[in-house]
Amino acid sequence: MNMQSTIETPQSGGRPDPRSAFDPFRVLRTLCNVCSLLIGLALLLAIVPFPAGAAQATAAAGESAESALSDTNRFPQPVTFTAQQDHRHMMEQLGIQTLRPGANPNNPNAPNAVNYDEAKANPYPNLPDPLVLNNGQRVTTPEMWWQLRRPEIVELFDREVYGRVPSNVPPVNWEVVRTTTSTNGEIPVITKELRGHVDNSSYPLINVDIQLTLTTPANATRPVPVIMEFGFGGFGGFRRGTNAPAGTNTLGRRGFGGGFGGGGPSWQQQVLAKGWGYAIIVPSSIQADNGAGLTRGIIGLCNKGQPRKPEDWGALRAWAWGASRALDYFETDPHVDAKQVGIEGLSRYGKAALVAMAYDQRFAVGFIGSSGEGGAKLHRRVFGELVENLTGSGEYHWMAGNFLKYGGPLNAGDLPVDAHMLIALCAPRPTFISYGAAEGPGAEGKWVDQRGSFMAAVAAGPVYRLLGKKDLGTTEFPDVETALIEGELAWRQHSGGHTTGPNWPTFLEWAGRYIKP
Repeated sequence: MNMQSTIETPQSGGRPDPRSAFDPFRVLRTLCNVCSLLIGLALLLAIVPFPAGAAQATAAAGESAESALSDTNRFPQPVTFTAQQDHRHMMEQLGIQTLRPGANPNNPNAPNAVNYDEAKANPYPNLPDPLVLNNGQRVTTPEMWWQLRRPEIVELFDREVYGRVPSNVPPVNWEVVRTTTSTNGEIPVITKELRGHVDNSSYPLINVDIQLTLTTPANATRPVPVIMEFGFGGFGGFRRGTNAPAGTNTLGRRGFGGGFGGGGPSWQQQVLAKGWGYAIIVPSSIQADNGAGLTRGIIGLCNKGQPRKPEDWGALRAWAWGASRALDYFETDPHVDAKQVGIEGLSRYGKAALVAMAYDQRFAVGFIGSSGEGGAKLHRRVFGELVENLTGSGEYHWMAGNFLKYGGPLNAGDLPVDAHMLIALCAPRPTFISYGAAEGPGAEGKWVDQRGSFMAAVAAGPVYRLLGKKDLGTTEFPDVETALIEGELAWRQHSGGHTTGPNWPTFLEWAGRYIKP
């Protein structure tokens, strides 16, 4: 086609180009060319048929596109922040100009260098009493604990530390995506891959699908107990590299999961050997592990893509919520004894496991691995990782927005609660606190403050005793490899690094006193 339009140039003074004069024959030729093209296209479509279902797929795609466009028109797009921008936005909501820097583990000469000196660690912190009501009245009976003090403590953690689960959190519909049969350690097993779709009808621009795998012994004749781990996706759990100590049979990075030294069975195989099942839930499928993701995931879905308010939940509380939804599913699965489900996690997932155990009383037992600051470690201890590390832009997303206050202008001593009260919320249920060694070859190191977590467990003891259970039985910090497993509150430091692997045999032996297939 060679149809030319009128062109005005400075040289022509704005007059029409004589080449653009109307030519009827040119128009006729153009029309003939267009008709020829249309006829050829029609013949081609008649010769080459559409694949089966193509027309339906095309129509569906059109409807989907129309629906997406409609959703975009009806709902505002999620806010897109970097972690730093979201962190600053929360500080502005709180009226905070600056925060104190966290402990620096990399430069011993830095003004904020990490402290590993017990003499400077606030060695005898003044802790809030878990058995004294806000009005000063002492709790003397289990009834007072359940009816008065426990709800007070939960409210304080909700408001100041982990944040509130919103009232509008949508339901979860579980779907079995795939079922496979195989063997693990020569034990026949059935594995279900599940997807928990969170109802997003209130805000279709965000999808949340919780990833969960459940493995049970194939020869089980009745519902079995299950240990659920916060982990990565895929059958069999962790499938990443490791820098765990040499000789440790791990199944994940930094020793996540794993068995014990000497090439022994994996933790999954140890669980199966007891006649139990295991499950792995993927926290990142619930909520991203970064501040930039707070306007997405389950937190973003509930907030319709908008930034958090100061009392809104953080990632730890969201991951724990997801674990509770998995427990909802277990209550419907005939292969699972839902009254005997344990929760386990390491590091940040150890924090999440402790939060899940504390908030949801349906979990029968907890295995809390190297949870450190934000988990079982006392906030008031000036040792290793500090509150100020959690309030920085790299970790603040784990916590409620209100928690930032305690990195400036307030401090850890101003917190109305501490880690011992989180452990106390687990009572009277069996809770095993696990760490690697602070010193020695392949040790975990002091950053997680093993002693500070032991002190927290000791301080939770009075609540266990009030409810008729045994605590650690000592206030003396035990040597590595010394297991305190006489009561419902248990402790062990293994000689390995940042892993729960070497403690799995001890945990399972201890848990077997309370969980029976």
